[in-house]
Amino acid sequence: MKILIVEDEELAAKRMMQLLAEIEPGCELFGPLDTVSGVISHLKQTLDYDLIFLDIQLADGKSFSIFEGVQVNIPVIFTTAFDEYALQAFAINSIDYLLKPINKDKLIESLEKYKRIRKHFGGENPNNHLYELIKKLQAPTQSPFRDRFLINKGDSMIPVKANEVACFFAQDKVVTLITFENKHYIIPHSLDELEAKLDPRYFFRVNSQFIVAADAIQKVHNYFNFKLKVEIKPDPGTEIIVSRARTAEFKIWLSE
Repeated sequence: MKILIVEDEELAAKRMMQLLAEIEPGCELFGPLDTVSGVISHLKQTLDYDLIFLDIQLADGKSFSIFEGVQVNIPVIFTTAFDEYALQAFAINSIDYLLKPINKDKLIESLEKYKRIRKHFGGENPNNHLYELIKKLQAPTQSPFRDRFLINKGDSMIPVKANEVACFFAQDKVVTLITFENKHYIIPHSLDELEAKLDPRYFFRVNSQFIVAADAIQKVHNYFNFKLKVEIKPDPGTEIIVSRARTAEFKIWLSE
């Protein structure tokens, strides 16, 4: 089996290659390649691989764009630290994914699944609809806002829809996603990043600590110095005060 490793983290790439050498001692390993442009250039020269392990976030962008630059009729197993696209790719195209850091048992399961799929398709490429997926994900008509989050929890990944989120709370450089069911998840995004990715019709950045969902708001009170105090459900355990500079904008947003 000839396997290409695409990974921009040196330690992650080294671990992947060590594990594959242990699990599949007869396999030929190539790479690692660490950029979208480098992978495109390489695959234009050779497509003689049985399988590609493909990190979603590379040094110069998301690896989905590789499929715009070169047609790749090779099965792909995605690796990712945090990205909802991996779950979509797996669900729609029978493409597996691995959560970093790579777990040996999960890698074995992933390889076994690949072999079963190859056998089922008689050795043909099982990723026939991968290119349609990439086009769909990047189509101009697709909403630019996030509609789900993929939460890392141990060796598992938990999808949380945006409409299940009551608020995002930042404290000591740690951002917590709080759901309407009062479940708390730490996520690797700043409030600035989230503010740019969330649909402004449903979420509002009230201050430096909170982004709140419209459906979570229970009451709004006048507060000292022309500010506003917001009550949401579930209660995050700390006061939510709309900064004076954002009060007028918040009232307009809430009344729309």
